[in-house]
Amino acid sequence: MTHSNPGQRSSSGHLKEFTAGARDIIPMMVGAAPFGVIFGTLVASGPLHLWHGQLMSLVVFAGSAQFIALGLIAGHASFAVIWATTLVVNLRHVLYSATLAPHVAHLSARWRWALGALLTDEVFAVAWEHYRHREPGTVGPHYFFGAGLAMYLNWQLWTVAGLLFGAAFPGLQSLGLDFAMVATFIAIVVPQLVALRYIAAAVTAGTLAFFWQAWPYKLGLLGAVFAGVAIGVLLSSPRFGRGARGNRESSREASREASQGPLREAPRKISKETMEASR
Repeated sequence: MTHSNPGQRSSSGHLKEFTAGARDIIPMMVGAAPFGVIFGTLVASGPLHLWHGQLMSLVVFAGSAQFIALGLIAGHASFAVIWATTLVVNLRHVLYSATLAPHVAHLSARWRWALGALLTDEVFAVAWEHYRHREPGTVGPHYFFGAGLAMYLNWQLWTVAGLLFGAAFPGLQSLGLDFAMVATFIAIVVPQLVALRYIAAAVTAGTLAFFWQAWPYKLGLLGAVFAGVAIGVLLSSPRFGRGARGNRESSREASREASQGPLREAPRKISKETMEASR
């Protein structure tokens, strides 16, 4: 008689989850590729050494913050301004972390730190789509880790490509390849708009970000995010929830009464006919 090895079976399951995460983020990796090449090209043509740009991708691993920091460095901005601006831009990761926290709270600190370091917009979208259909605390870290590690390696690869070959294509950043990232963000946001409160929050944040884009240090972006969150929280409050549920229940009650009306009248007619017959 052969006995199965639980540890072997568990390792196989972990590998399967890891592979699934890496597979599901491939479309996002395609969208990030031109972005990484353009970043490497800008570093190659800017004031930084090539290894500075690669080190930034290795340590920071945040495309929008890296582009902004690179522009500020080229403009001889102070360290405080660079730090504050990139902090504001990356504060959205706090919201990502708060959303995913119930699903990773049961993990060890080592896992939480590793997953936090790999968290990006694309990784959040894939991980949240995976977690949202499962109970918190029932899923391990391997799917999240597979998606995050695949995106991390992808970003390093395309940064190197831009650093090494970007100089051969001097007008690369003006070809509009960065629209691939815009398309990626659209693919991230649109599938999440499954309720009125999500749509209202997205429309509010997007509209205000457009009108407030001239604010210094990207503070308009931060203000737009806070406004969108406020609208989402307001529409998610119990008062609004009770009102929506009350309207749905009233509608269902009205439909029920309408459908049962003829049935309620039928006993009355039968009783009346029976009394007349008895007379």
